[in-house]
Amino acid sequence: MLTKKLWQLTSLLALTAMLVAACGGGAATTAGPQPTATPETVGGFQIPAIEEGKFNVAMVLIGPHDDGGWSQAHYEGLLDLEKNVPDSHVAYIELVPEGADSEQVFRSLARKGFNLIFGTSFGYMDPMATVAEEFPDAMFVHISGFKTNEKNFGNLFGAMEVMKYVAGMIAGSRAKMDGNPKLGYMATFPIPEELRLGNAIALGMKRTCPECTMDVRWINTWHDPVKEKEAAASLFDSGVQVVFTGADTPAAGDVAQEKGKWGVNYDWVGACKVERCLTTPYWNWGPVYTDIAKKTKDGAYKPGWEYFDADTGALGLYGFMPGQTPQKGVQELPAEDLTLIQDTLKAALEGKFTRFDVFKGPIQDNKGVEILAAGVSLEQLDLDGFKEFGSPCKTCMYWWADGITAELPKLQ
Repeated sequence: MLTKKLWQLTSLLALTAMLVAACGGGAATTAGPQPTATPETVGGFQIPAIEEGKFNVAMVLIGPHDDGGWSQAHYEGLLDLEKNVPDSHVAYIELVPEGADSEQVFRSLARKGFNLIFGTSFGYMDPMATVAEEFPDAMFVHISGFKTNEKNFGNLFGAMEVMKYVAGMIAGSRAKMDGNPKLGYMATFPIPEELRLGNAIALGMKRTCPECTMDVRWINTWHDPVKEKEAAASLFDSGVQVVFTGADTPAAGDVAQEKGKWGVNYDWVGACKVERCLTTPYWNWGPVYTDIAKKTKDGAYKPGWEYFDADTGALGLYGFMPGQTPQKGVQELPAEDLTLIQDTLKAALEGKFTRFDVFKGPIQDNKGVEILAAGVSLEQLDLDGFKEFGSPCKTCMYWWADGITAELPKLQ
């Protein structure tokens, strides 16, 4: 069970997402052919109808499907599923707040008869768990959480920390080359995922720029174009040379273009649209969603704790994947750094460098305390957990790596 502190965090996520939804409004649509039945409206959201005789898949998005980041990557994965799973029908609902509103949406989709339902935000976890118990014949897959009933509700995520680590190597090399060894990170909410990814960036940064440091700004939103641009500008104006984002929009690269510095965007393969964007660690959800859908359709999918690595093809680093060309700011990096970056990424894509190699000792925190001794790796529970949230983790993720100048966030 969640502790009171995690419930408070979930409430904060729900409030933030409701503010986003208030600006854009909830909408429902189908990714493929329009259903013949009239959609039902529940709580301000249009609940799409199923198509009889088809394998019906629904997706619930925290942001707009064309946000240029997190939600767009999921939406495109849904389109891949429709293309590659015979006799499938797909639909999505966007701008759904976390919390009670999402529970209502998940319940309505299950009542409609959707066979497989994806929820794509951390705060959807408990609402999905509740609804899954009410509809044992539907399959529910939650992205980025840690709960499962191992029957019809499971969680799914991937080792993005590997791509963030390599991106940290790129950013460290660029900052060193520019003579300004300062990085910045726009983090969303104080959850293990955000500390894990921030630490991965810092550990990679130190590989190419031992003297580099990284500041952190907490923005407490997944998707807010204005707030994200303001936070990026704040970091650049404080003297930072390269800014990373943990949020949805391409604000880091866009503001870097204005400031004549460098940004690293996130989530979607198309997020790097300006010259001053160094790269984008991105998700390729299509292969994973297609595999889950096919197995669910055949009655073979076993939900649980699924955490995929880079060798699945579901993770990418823009500029380095087949058919892509590195951005100009990367092409200019020292040859020895580029070789190290390319070799590390190659090993990751071959399954020879994983999340447990990213978090392998010796590792010290930013107070000089040993986190991991030489040769010792974190375990999966450590990557996912805070003891403060009731996790049984041993070496939990509530620490900042050496080189991060920020204080740890307060956990409420």
